[in-house]
Amino acid sequence: MTIEIFERTLELAELLGEEMERRLAADGLTPSRAQLLRELGRRGPQQQRELAGTLAVSARNITGLVDGLAATGFVTREPHPDDRRATLVTLTGRGTAAVRAMEDGRAAAAAMLFAGMSQERLAAYAAGLDVLLGNLRKA
Repeated sequence: MTIEIFERTLELAELLGEEMERRLAADGLTPSRAQLLRELGRRGPQQQRELAGTLAVSARNITGLVDGLAATGFVTREPHPDDRRATLVTLTGRGTAAVRAMEDGRAAAAAMLFAGMSQERLAAYAAGLDVLLGNLRKA
């Protein structure tokens, strides 16, 4: 039975990933760009090297992500107030609206996904996920 549950879990992950990518693409975003925007939404303006470390990507990769987001109006590069050699990546109004829309979309997706699930079943699901995630983190 565990292989069948594993297969269904993979299907769920695939469907969730496809849905997320479809919604992001409608706003001209990729998962990586969206992750960067969410990070700026959580922590505020940051230097590119801080973002690269937080997102665990190379400096070259972060430059490409920021360039793309700046070109499409989601972020700007602003002078750092305390270090004239540094710049801060900052959300624009469009970027802030996109972060808000992503959070609203996550809430709506969660409501749709868990609709009709009792609190007991939801708690059991959460407990099972905790075990699965713990096992993966140990591996």
